[in-house]
Amino acid sequence: MTTAADPSYPAHWEADVVLRDGGTAHIRPITPADAGRLVSFYEQVSDESKYYRFFAPYPRLSDRDVHRFTHHDYVDRVGLAATVGGEFIATVRYDRIGPDGHPATGPADEAEVAFLVQDAHQGRGVASALLEHIGAVARERGIRRFAAEVLPANTKMIKVFKDVGYEQKRTFEDGAVHLTLDLEPTAESLAVQRAREQRAEARSVQRLLAPRSVAVVGVSRSGSGVGAAVLRNLRDGGFRGDLYAVNEAVTTDLLEGVRAYRAPADIGAPVDLAVVAVPADRVPEVVTACGDLGVQGLVVLSAGFGESGPEGLARQRELVRQARSYGMRIVGPNAFGVINTAPDVSLNASLAATPDPTPLRGRIGLFSQSGAIGIALLSGLLRRGEGLSSFVSAGNRADVSGNDILQYWYDDPATDVALMYLETLGNPRKFTRLARRTAAVKPVVVAKGGRHTGATPAGHAVPATRLPDATVSALLRQAGVIRVDTVTELVDVGLLLASQPLPAGPRVAILGNSESLGVLTYDACLWEGLRPLPPLDLTTDAGPEDFRTALAEALAADTSDAVVVTAIPSVGEPGFADDLAAALREAVAHGPGKPVVVVHVELGGLAEAPPATGPAAPAGRPQHRPQGRSDGSEADGSESDGSEPDTSVPAPPPARIPAYPAAERAVRALAEAVRHQQWRRAESEAGQVPEYDDIDAKGAAAQLAGLLTGLGPDEVATLADTDAGALLARYGIEVLPTLPTPTPDEAARAAARLGYPVALKTTAPHLRHRADLGGVRLDLTTEAELRRSYDELTEAFGKPAELQPVVQAMVPRGVDTVVRSVIDPAAGAVLSFGLAGVPSELLGDTAHRLVPATARDAAELIRTIRAAPLLFGWRGSDPVDTPALEDLLLRLSRLVDDHPEVIGVSLEPVVVATEGLSVLSAEVRIAHPPARTDLGPRTLPSY
Repeated sequence: MTTAADPSYPAHWEADVVLRDGGTAHIRPITPADAGRLVSFYEQVSDESKYYRFFAPYPRLSDRDVHRFTHHDYVDRVGLAATVGGEFIATVRYDRIGPDGHPATGPADEAEVAFLVQDAHQGRGVASALLEHIGAVARERGIRRFAAEVLPANTKMIKVFKDVGYEQKRTFEDGAVHLTLDLEPTAESLAVQRAREQRAEARSVQRLLAPRSVAVVGVSRSGSGVGAAVLRNLRDGGFRGDLYAVNEAVTTDLLEGVRAYRAPADIGAPVDLAVVAVPADRVPEVVTACGDLGVQGLVVLSAGFGESGPEGLARQRELVRQARSYGMRIVGPNAFGVINTAPDVSLNASLAATPDPTPLRGRIGLFSQSGAIGIALLSGLLRRGEGLSSFVSAGNRADVSGNDILQYWYDDPATDVALMYLETLGNPRKFTRLARRTAAVKPVVVAKGGRHTGATPAGHAVPATRLPDATVSALLRQAGVIRVDTVTELVDVGLLLASQPLPAGPRVAILGNSESLGVLTYDACLWEGLRPLPPLDLTTDAGPEDFRTALAEALAADTSDAVVVTAIPSVGEPGFADDLAAALREAVAHGPGKPVVVVHVELGGLAEAPPATGPAAPAGRPQHRPQGRSDGSEADGSESDGSEPDTSVPAPPPARIPAYPAAERAVRALAEAVRHQQWRRAESEAGQVPEYDDIDAKGAAAQLAGLLTGLGPDEVATLADTDAGALLARYGIEVLPTLPTPTPDEAARAAARLGYPVALKTTAPHLRHRADLGGVRLDLTTEAELRRSYDELTEAFGKPAELQPVVQAMVPRGVDTVVRSVIDPAAGAVLSFGLAGVPSELLGDTAHRLVPATARDAAELIRTIRAAPLLFGWRGSDPVDTPALEDLLLRLSRLVDDHPEVIGVSLEPVVVATEGLSVLSAEVRIAHPPARTDLGPRTLPSY
């Protein structure tokens, strides 16, 4: 541990953060080498701000002040600075104080905190970010409370403390406001933090997608190359802002008809976004030039970074560090570009040629980590008549990722459905959290590459995960993500969700002019778990008017929640497809708002998804925009002018009836919509993480602290059975005791203590939980039986010292289950459940949920395994006590969530009887917790 006598620089306190306006800043500990920066920073602070900081005129810092504010022990005295371009824009420090109010060294758990923000950067949320980080540092150093003295006129600083969400007290003493903040995170402080995170990260993406001016750096004079291609797409796409071309060798005033300059500095006007298309070795000088010009964001098309090997990865990390130091965010490198079809923007800063932006406009947001897949998705959507609200191809996604885009789409009124092609999940825990919030108001559909190989694409620097793809898929489903297997399904599901309302239930009416196609559709519905009605065969003689009448009746009937129309060409009727499309549009226009899909065979006119005017709103379009949280208001300036957020939604374009060339594709898309609606309904009634009066969290923390004493920082310890049992008991989880039996006489004495009948088990690692090998003898009712079984085990498997036999009391018969929790480096804590033995070990029949689990999560965990009927009275057996099992799952979830030191728990077997359950064995692994967890301060991923 760091001490005053042995100071060391805590590098893990360094972090990049996104500020309220979307710009970035770097937070780091202040060091003695910062004396010059501190003096320069202080000179730029107004006299008023200095007065608020020191309660008196304080025009300059003395040498003693500079020394005091730059020399820290990083334990009792800590200073942090927020920097942009390497220069200080704000500082915060704390000094530990004792009960007498004087500086303290040692165990005192209170510190005085003070801030100073450069006037030019006030109102950007800098102080709020610094408070989060200095609070995390203080908790790490054993400080539990902050005290602060603030002048009443310093309303901005008072608001910082007021709005942070911590429990606090305020008094007025000696002409100043005295505040005391309890630094223990609360539900309110976490909600504030995440609301600020959402607004800031959404704003940072908005700056990239809605620039007022764009410079393309690296436009060839010949008109070839990616730079010239992007410039043409921006120009021909009707970009509404100012456009500039940059080429160091330019000799004319224009390139591709756009004003041209030799360097960004020569532009002489503000530039919001720079598209960089120069060789990799020249990118750093371009970033520097853009940073000096005040550019807000970069789209780096250049290749030659992480995808090219270790040297390229090092260049990529330096690129991110360099851009963030100037407050810029990056899409890329090796990106395909970005698109925003909003009429007042019309930004096509991509390699996708779209001379007329109008066909591009739609309600789908598209994110792709692959340029090639992005092209395919764009083409597929446009070919089938659907457009986009925005498109981001992240390339190596060194900075801006799918998490940032979800933050933007969450309250973007132009986006109804989010489609994402992902190759990696850099922060799965954050992704599932953001996706869960977004999916509650607009569907999130994900296709993920590398599901079976587990390989990380070149250029993607992400934490390794030990979770199999099935587990990742289960966690995504828990978060409301619609997980599809292919890019084709991504388009199929997106089309339906963008154009049709969500179905109220699984009942499906089927009608059409082909009996065979109707049967295929019926079978596909059953396969997907839907409830199809018998198909209505209109016969091959049916005309468009027959279809219209039948569809209108099906929509009006209260026996169905969705309708599938099947259609084959009508022989000898030219124009049949066009007439049929018109008839279907008319029926839908006057219908009650049920989803309708078309399955067609060789009817090209239907494949373009004909528009259908009518009242049906697309599935993803919320009835109102997500509102800002009152508990998330910012605090070191003014968060807003007090006006209500704009809740208006643009009038929806005419809905389309999605058409599919195969019944299986149409029904799969419809089934995903049904399941998503069921998830939303359940999410609105989601249970809470339960509270238990009998949990001893403080006792468990003290026990873990003692058990970790002497354990190395990277070591993992498996607890002794007695320690594991004691820890679990603090959370109401009782493990049936076992008594070691190194000799037959000891076994007899143990059985007498426990009472017959008993079980005799071997606990050697190679035999543990292996009843199939004969290492377990049950229902031993007498001492003679026990001694005989003891002799048989030692004769068959070895000496007692090798077998480590134990005696345990018998428990009521039931179903043997396995309950586990593990900490994955990427996903965090995961709770798992399955039946013991073959179902989970051989067949992989295990369900998973993220921790902390709610009551609904626990109920679903039990019911989603394929062998679940064995718990509920299969073939006339007695149902077991599933409420007791749910309670066990919730208690284990609480233990792991409350104590990050617990990195693994395995309860095996857990015998669930008709009344109650018995935990027969437990293994608990512990390690020192990470310095920062998901509950820590806001940070961008490290580079």
